[in-house]
Amino acid sequence: MLKPQIEKKNKIVQELATMATQAHIGILADFTGLTVRSMGQLRRMVKEASGEVKVVKNTLLTRAAAAPGSLLAPLTSQFTGPNALTLGYADPVALAKILVKFAQEQPLLKIKGGALGGQVLSVQDIEALSKLPGREVLLAQLLGLLQGVPTALVMVLAGVIRKLLHVLEAIKAQKEKAVSN
Repeated sequence: MLKPQIEKKNKIVQELATMATQAHIGILADFTGLTVRSMGQLRRMVKEASGEVKVVKNTLLTRAAAAPGSLLAPLTSQFTGPNALTLGYADPVALAKILVKFAQEQPLLKIKGGALGGQVLSVQDIEALSKLPGREVLLAQLLGLLQGVPTALVMVLAGVIRKLLHVLEAIKAQKEKAVSN
């Protein structure tokens, strides 16, 4: 009788472990008091940002965190009370923005912490992450910086050549003036 339940739980743990190794960011939040409608809205917003929200028992989360390479390993101390685990597979900044904004609109959602690249993120870290510009904007800024250096070098070199040209023109003008006198 218990065997199907154990197999079901093992399957959940394996799925969680697989998702946690593929995710770039994981954020834990307490969802106590949120309505099903609000949770559905949060799930849709997170899904649009290439993520997913999972509500799982803490014992199963702990077992999934023990898997090698799991993103959840640093978060085991925070597996208390009801937890909604949000995993992001693409842009961590976009996911952090969605959760922080949703938590501001729905104060019943309380962000507990997160993990990014094996590092534990505090609530303040997640809020700071949410204030960063998006990935595309950061790449554009980096490209602008990379293009700015060669452009500045060309302008400096062109300025030296331009000054040399003006000096040569001045010498030519002086010689023409001396010849005509």
